Amino acid sequence: MIGTVPDSDRAAIDPTEAASAGGLPLAGIRVIEFTHMVMGPTCGMILADLGAEVIKIEPLAGDNTRRLLGSGAGFFAMFNRNKKSLAIDVKDPRGLEIVLRLAASADVFSENFKSGVMQRLGLGREALSKLNPRLICVSHKGFLPGPYEHRTALDEVVQMMGGLAYMTGPQGQPLRAGSSVNDIMGGMFGAIGVLASLHQRSTTGLGREVQSALFENNVLLVAQHMMQFAVTGKAAAPMPSRISAWGLYDVFTVKGDEQIFLAAVSDTQWALLCEAFGFTDLAGDARLSSNNDRVKSRDWLIPILRERFAGFSAAELSARFEAAGLPYAPITRPDALFEDPHLLATGGLAPVTLPADASGQNREIETLTALLPLALDGERLPLRSPPPALGSHTIELLESLAYSQQEIDGLRQAGIIGIPSN
Repeated sequence: MIGTVPDSDRAAIDPTEAASAGGLPLAGIRVIEFTHMVMGPTCGMILADLGAEVIKIEPLAGDNTRRLLGSGAGFFAMFNRNKKSLAIDVKDPRGLEIVLRLAASADVFSENFKSGVMQRLGLGREALSKLNPRLICVSHKGFLPGPYEHRTALDEVVQMMGGLAYMTGPQGQPLRAGSSVNDIMGGMFGAIGVLASLHQRSTTGLGREVQSALFENNVLLVAQHMMQFAVTGKAAAPMPSRISAWGLYDVFTVKGDEQIFLAAVSDTQWALLCEAFGFTDLAGDARLSSNNDRVKSRDWLIPILRERFAGFSAAELSARFEAAGLPYAPITRPDALFEDPHLLATGGLAPVTLPADASGQNREIETLTALLPLALDGERLPLRSPPPALGSHTIELLESLAYSQQEIDGLRQAGIIGIPSN
């Protein structure tokens, strides 16, 4: 019967699955993922990278992000590695039964659909917690419960209404940040909530509900500017027209129209800068003796520095700033990071083969993918498997639930499950 899965039918995680996680922190943890786009998949990716078995439940047509073009072409390929794909029709009672059996054996159930969708499918937290009291349910929404929760949210929506777009663009020209910052960080906070709940469950024996939301995440991102107003009584200006907190903290156009970011954010760094370039006149100018003095003098100081740096190439400035231990950065496009010597030397990029249905390109792609920005005992978290082809783990997972080949064939013929065509 749907919703009541006896303990004897609960599928244990395959020991080989835990072994393949290589002793990672979440080896042996099973996650059922009903997510799409970026926010929910980011949460699952983090848990999977940490060693969890993450089972991505997809409709028979697949996650829509498999087919996106333009700025969405990298969504599925980036945020779904180290996962398994189960293609299934959960609206059919036979499909729902499969998911419930998996949920009975799971530690985490993650979703990012509109409020009420999971409940209508019979997969709401109340039903799942009765089936498996130890299950941690994490939902990724546009807004936490309140007056806005009925609204449809996107990363750009909350950036506009949450002050981030105002702070990013020039005055009067709100501009979204150049990445899905709220989606990605929202998924991170979902994962943080899961990790905290797993730790607490070791004491209580019970799961709990975790909620993460785009709007509230965005508010945290701009909270420093809220506090700036609270402290100064003046509203923060957009970043392009802000009063910098530092005397030198700017992008410079230099020889050959190259651009480079240069900074000196302390009195020590200012002294090093003047010494490195022989700016004895600036070093001895009493109007520039402290960082706050240099901030007050930026209207005449920065034009002088622009003129003096203009004759250098970006490479020459980089070399001098590097030698002096000063902050600097070339202006780099994301595609150039595939050749970044630091990422290549430190293992920050891992080779991956993207399946043909992992993007709108409809062909396998050999490339590199960015790993999580952390190391455990000096080791980066590994890429154990590429983003899965649609339904590539369907048969494996059904067999783990003790479905016979005859039952699997019947489900496939009835259009309840999907497997790769080749």
